[in-house]
Amino acid sequence: MLRVLSDALTAADSQRVTLLGLLDLSAAFDCVDHSLLLLRLQRNFGLVDTVLRWCTSFVTGRTQQISYDGHLSPVMPVLYGVPQGSVRGPLFFVTYTADLSRVVTQYGVSLHQYADDCQVYHSSTVNDVPVSVDRFAHCIEDLDAWLSASRLRLNPTKTQVLWLGSRYLVDKITVRHVPVLSSSVQVVDSARDLGVVTDSHLTMADHVTAVCRAAYFHL
Repeated sequence: MLRVLSDALTAADSQRVTLLGLLDLSAAFDCVDHSLLLLRLQRNFGLVDTVLRWCTSFVTGRTQQISYDGHLSPVMPVLYGVPQGSVRGPLFFVTYTADLSRVVTQYGVSLHQYADDCQVYHSSTVNDVPVSVDRFAHCIEDLDAWLSASRLRLNPTKTQVLWLGSRYLVDKITVRHVPVLSSSVQVVDSARDLGVVTDSHLTMADHVTAVCRAAYFHL
C-alpha cells in the first residue's frame, strides 16, 4: 500500500495523475491449479528434488467431505486451492501469479500484489487521460486472459477504480467511467485498500478520522 501511495505522490509532484484499479479475484485461493502451481515452482523458481516433493506433499493428497442435514457426501479429492490461514498459502499464491508482472510491463503499467489483492495503476498528464484509460483497459483484458488460462477469474463488478493526484488536477478529469472487460466501472472518490481508506486527493482524511473516532471510543 505504501509503495502504491508513494508512486502516486511522486507522480503528483510531477503534475501527473494516477489511475488506480483495485482488482477483485473471485475465490482466488480456492482456484489454484495444483499441477500448474508445481510446474511454475519448478520452471520459474528452480525448485527441484526434495524441496519440490515437499511442496507437492503440502498441496496434494487432500480430501474434502460435506455434511448436510445429517448426511455425508462421498469423500472427494481436492484438486485445486491452497490452504487458507496457512503461512505457505499466500506465498504459493504469489508464486503462482508471478507472471502477471510480465503481462502489465508490456503496457507500461505498474502492478503491486499482496496475496490475492492486485493493484494496477498508471500515471499520465491530464491531457493524456484518454490514452491512459485505453492502455489500462487493454492491460486488464490481457490480465483477464492470463487469469482465465490459470483457472482464476477477475470479477469486474467488484473491481474499483479511482483517480489519484492533487485536488486541482483530479478535479479537471471528466472521465468518470473506465471500461473493465465487458463492464463500465464508475470511478469512486475513495476506496479501502488493504484496510486503509485511500481518497482521490491523497489526503487520507477518511482514514485518519476513522482512527481518531476509534481511539476516542476506546478511551
